[in-house]
Amino acid sequence: MADTAITSKAAGGVLSLSDEKVRPESLWRMAARRFLRHRMAVIGSLILLMVVLFVTVGATFYSEDYANKVNVVEKFQPPSSAHPLGTDQVGRDILARVIYGGQISLMIGILSVTIAILLGTVVGLLAGFFRGWFDTVSMRFVEALLSIPTLILLLLLSRALAGSTATINVLGRQLSASVIAIVAIIGFTSWMGLSRLVRSLVLTLKEQDFVLSARALGARSSRIILVHILPNCIAVIVVSATLGVGNAIITEAYLSFLGFGVMPPTATWGNILQRAQDVLQRAWWMWMAPGALIVATVLAINFIGDGLRDALDPKMKM
Repeated sequence: MADTAITSKAAGGVLSLSDEKVRPESLWRMAARRFLRHRMAVIGSLILLMVVLFVTVGATFYSEDYANKVNVVEKFQPPSSAHPLGTDQVGRDILARVIYGGQISLMIGILSVTIAILLGTVVGLLAGFFRGWFDTVSMRFVEALLSIPTLILLLLLSRALAGSTATINVLGRQLSASVIAIVAIIGFTSWMGLSRLVRSLVLTLKEQDFVLSARALGARSSRIILVHILPNCIAVIVVSATLGVGNAIITEAYLSFLGFGVMPPTATWGNILQRAQDVLQRAWWMWMAPGALIVATVLAINFIGDGLRDALDPKMKM
């Protein structure tokens, strides 16, 4: 668009009119600018980047076999040059286990949130757009699940599904089969809140002029949902996904701490803490590193979620 501006020359004080084209700023560019101005979100991004580099680059220095290697002669060794974070009650190196445990904890968080986001988004979109019997049945089911205390539901499902000590081969790694069960349990118990948010947003959007115009022009329901309604729900979905990863990591940690999480030999930050609960004062190094990493990761993800919420909110002015 053309913008008429008045400029002044310092030497002669002559005023001149000039036409200057101003390029409109895209929504994503505006969101990126707002996010970068959110100081805590930037700090959270840096912290999360350091955690990811720690669990990925650190794996090049230690093998998973070394992380799971038992050496009872060196049990309860305090931090030293040989074992920078000490050893546990069976002589395994804590640093190596924290590195590989971090990979599993982050993987559980990302995969379980992916399941929750897909399920919650689909149910919310269909219930809000089509209404009728699907809306009634799905929302009553959601309300029934939300009426059950989350911890009790998680413990019951974990007891039934995640108690196996069998191992499976995933991309060349031997993992406990309970990892898959924990991902499914967290994912299928975390979608209800998002489905209600998306449904309420769809109920508002479907009455907007651009949706009514698309319907009047003969657009199919699938096109209206995917092209006109879903893009307007992205902000809510992205923020829910970001915050959900932190919640999933915490959920896995306290399930493992209570003995209902990922089973050996696979390490996670949660089950490392679980094995340290009987020696909290005697072997402080066993819980310090995984505990600090859980706190740092969840705080960083929450900071990023807050930044994304503000950046994607069209009413925010930053």
